[in-house]
Amino acid sequence: MIYFIYILAVVIFVAIDQISKSIVISTMKLSQKVVLIENFLSLTHVRNYGAGFSILQNARLFLTVISIVAVIVLSYMLITSNRKDKVLNISYLFIISGAIGNLIDRINNGYVTDFLDFIIFGYDFPVFNVADCFITIGCFLMIIMVLKDSKSAKN
Repeated sequence: MIYFIYILAVVIFVAIDQISKSIVISTMKLSQKVVLIENFLSLTHVRNYGAGFSILQNARLFLTVISIVAVIVLSYMLITSNRKDKVLNISYLFIISGAIGNLIDRINNGYVTDFLDFIIFGYDFPVFNVADCFITIGCFLMIIMVLKDSKSAKN
């Protein structure tokens, strides 16, 4: 039953990502910017041919392989993990979902659609998408678990 819940969660998260990208693609021209909150949040339709922060531009094959390996490894870790460690399992689900969401774009289009454009403390943060948010949340939760575990190991 737990595996069904895991699969359902991933399907829902990937659907949220893909629907959000589809809305942007169908309603905004490429490079179009819609300011939602002045000097804080805009929607900007861009194509990212690389990874986060636009690193590894035009490394489609490499990024595709890395994403597939990451999904397989994290899925294995999720399946074999301690079911009581809910926060860690949720972090796996977020990262897997985000990786699959961006992988779908990369395979289908050769690029990832990004659109969330923030200015934070005067810094114009690189444009990203919902899948990137899922990956970031998952990594943040994982870091918290590692720090928590290392702190309890010291005690």
